[in-house]
Amino acid sequence: MSKKLGIIALVLALIAVGLSAASLIIVNKPAEKAETAVPEIQYVMYLGTNDKDTNEPVCTPEEAQEKAKALLISQFGGYTIQEAHGGWIGDNGTEYQEYTLVIYLSDTTAEAVHAAADALIEAFHQSSVLIQANNTTTEFYSGK
Repeated sequence: MSKKLGIIALVLALIAVGLSAASLIIVNKPAEKAETAVPEIQYVMYLGTNDKDTNEPVCTPEEAQEKAKALLISQFGGYTIQEAHGGWIGDNGTEYQEYTLVIYLSDTTAEAVHAAADALIEAFHQSSVLIQANNTTTEFYSGK
């Protein structure tokens, strides 16, 4: 149960940081550009890289990124990846650390994201991938 609470606390902290950043972007966004922004859903996936059974890393961080990049570019044509580190205390009192990839996807569907999550779960031997669907606006700004 402690492991789950640690993961929940990590996820809530990441959500809080994301919401804070989003609110700063919205507050500082020039009003005259609002009409060019397109409403959409941004999908964020949190992919742990420790094996679900042994809790040992499936591969090095570099290998994890390359494996995820290859899958994502073939399925979406584009992506953004950030590195994160999570930790928790397991039911047995042992402290665990896990290298995590945070994957941002736009201009796609929930079905496509779930298909990618299925492939990532298999490739990284995970029990699940956390997926967030956030309402956002997107604008490719090229200057004046």
